[in-house]
Amino acid sequence: MDGMIPSEGTSTAPTGASSHPTGASSHPSQAFPGKELRRQSRRSDDAWSVRLLQIVTVVALVAGWELVARAGWVDPLFVPSPSNVVRACGNVGATALWGLADTLLKTLIAYVLSVVLGVALGIVLGSVRHLREAVNPFVVALYGMPKILVLPWIVLIFGFGVLPAIVYGIIHGLFPIMILVIGGVRDVDRSLVTVARSLGATPWQLDRKVILPAVVPSVLAGMRVGIVFCLLGVLVVEMFAGIRGMGYVLSTLANSFDAAGLFAATALVSTASIAIVLSLEVLNDRLSRWRG
Repeated sequence: MDGMIPSEGTSTAPTGASSHPTGASSHPSQAFPGKELRRQSRRSDDAWSVRLLQIVTVVALVAGWELVARAGWVDPLFVPSPSNVVRACGNVGATALWGLADTLLKTLIAYVLSVVLGVALGIVLGSVRHLREAVNPFVVALYGMPKILVLPWIVLIFGFGVLPAIVYGIIHGLFPIMILVIGGVRDVDRSLVTVARSLGATPWQLDRKVILPAVVPSVLAGMRVGIVFCLLGVLVVEMFAGIRGMGYVLSTLANSFDAAGLFAATALVSTASIAIVLSLEVLNDRLSRWRG
């Protein structure tokens, strides 16, 4: 019966067989494609359910608002019905759109300058420890100070028009961006900096190839916050010391007790602001995937 005993060094497994079949992937999503497809389908269904719930909530709120206004439970002089707000859009639409375009242009200028200055100052202050320790108390104090206190001085120095709105917008947007970038620089992995320095990286190369890529999430977070603050600063100046722009339009509508027009103009500004923030969110998601 020697022929029934496998010789030393031979395998009892059939020829070509192995513990891992040829071509089979160890990744679960490749080994079970049907399961992965079902998981993606569930995620898609969940996303649609969330969207549907959001739409139903908004429709219910607007319908309730309309019913309350038509029933006379609120004063129409201060709280108009949604239908009156829609009709008011046609009355103030052209004026509001021109004012919004003017405001967004000033906001864009203030925003770009805020991002450039905030990122540059944040990287410098975050990288140089002694400079950060010397300047940080002043940065925190200026950030915590109510910005409305400096508005009279800005108007006094720069007068009325475009310049004070841009300057005030920069003041509002600069500090959130700078503080977030300082925190991002301080959170950079020190081992990366040590390795770069040991390889002979210059300070410029260290900032450009190590620190700046590492603080991209902080920069994007500052950009999302900064655009809202810049828009707020520009609107405040236009309301109190402006001669044109969306803030001036809102102030005029409020002074004339045109509640429907005021609601319509406010909805227009809110829509523009939300669209900008959502666009930055999309940019953040794409850069996050790009960074891996």
